[in-house]
Amino acid sequence: MLRGCAAVASGLAAGCQPAREVSTREVSTVPLFNGQDLTGWEGDTLLWLVENGIIVGRSPGISYNDFLVTTESFTDFVLRLQVQLVDNIGNSGIQFRSERVSGSMEMIGYQADIGEQYWASLYDESRRRETLAAPDSSLLERVLRPGDWNDYEIHANGPRMQLKLNGETTVDYTEPESDIALSGRIGLQIHSGPALEVRFRNIQIQEL
Repeated sequence: MLRGCAAVASGLAAGCQPAREVSTREVSTVPLFNGQDLTGWEGDTLLWLVENGIIVGRSPGISYNDFLVTTESFTDFVLRLQVQLVDNIGNSGIQFRSERVSGSMEMIGYQADIGEQYWASLYDESRRRETLAAPDSSLLERVLRPGDWNDYEIHANGPRMQLKLNGETTVDYTEPESDIALSGRIGLQIHSGPALEVRFRNIQIQEL
């Protein structure tokens, strides 16, 4: 059972109110990636690099999760980017409202998931270690472009978070626990396991 009020585009969780779009004020959208280098980010440059204006996470196969992380923290925002999981093989994700775990390669916080059977789900990395909300399989089959570029959006406003894939809302989740951090850094993930390549471009954020 999903925790909290988690509604997806195919329907509403019991007891939830109909989903409304997260409102945005007239504030500017700024790039988080300059298209040239990893200024504003920190991580393992053996795994993360910039090629042709794209952030590339290229893993030969690793035994731990690795993250490229912003040096700045964010609270309420709309994050928009494009992601390509090459050949739709492997697992990745976009951390938000997250922090690095001391003495570990891990991060703790929310993750907008990327990967077969996980796309456009909301996962709680290194904390509750569970999927908090997930899209209906028929919705995902209709909107996902496997192996191609996908438009991903994360809307975070107070305890409410929405994920959108290629313009369709896949998750609408309100955090029920008052002690969960609602601010933190943004990170891009290479998951442990076999070799994979994941690409990110046009990364922009609109703070609310």
